[in-house]
Amino acid sequence: MPARRTPVGASSFRALSDMAPVYGQPLPDDRLDRMSSQLTARLRSICLALPEVVEKEAWGDPTFRVRDKIFAMEKRGDGRISIWCKAAPGSQATLVGADPETFFVPPYVGHKGWIGMRLDRKRDWDEVAEVVRHSYRLTAPKKLAALVGDETAPRARSSR
Repeated sequence: MPARRTPVGASSFRALSDMAPVYGQPLPDDRLDRMSSQLTARLRSICLALPEVVEKEAWGDPTFRVRDKIFAMEKRGDGRISIWCKAAPGSQATLVGADPETFFVPPYVGHKGWIGMRLDRKRDWDEVAEVVRHSYRLTAPKKLAALVGDETAPRARSSR
């Protein structure tokens, strides 16, 4: 039986993942774990500060819910750390178009208008909090949403 051949590029994957991460490349597992726990703590403090929010693990990642409706999910299964949030109609295209290095259309929920926001790259925690609050207001009952404030949508900063 002939020896199995290594697919083209397979031998270089490990070397790439050991280097400093490049946009679009997964982080090494140890760095991902350290960064993830720090980011999760920061994200948790933003989400749990909102009225009646609970954290519940689903699909192996933390989700944040108001009255059992998910409004934010931390995702890290693909080697990148991000948060997925509900967005108002039209916001997804605007945010992704304005800053594609930060915002993206997430799988599974992107077709419903949700946005993904990378946390393992440049991040502005005020902007993260704004995206989370906006998602909360879209998901929470009106009386709870009113406690959080203004209905303005998050604004992406141009990466140019």
